[in-house]
Amino acid sequence: MTDFYRNLQQNPDKAVALRKAMLNIMKTHPEPDNWAAFTLIGEAK
Repeated sequence: MTDFYRNLQQNPDKAVALRKAMLNIMKTHPEPDNWAAFTLIGEAK
């Protein structure tokens, strides 16, 4: 979640911020249990 909020400060598009955070977590923790539960609900912008 820290990466998500850091990305959100740089880019106001929530979908892009979440995607970047997920890709970053996937590098260090490739198991889906670590990153797959995070979803964006509602408007992306």
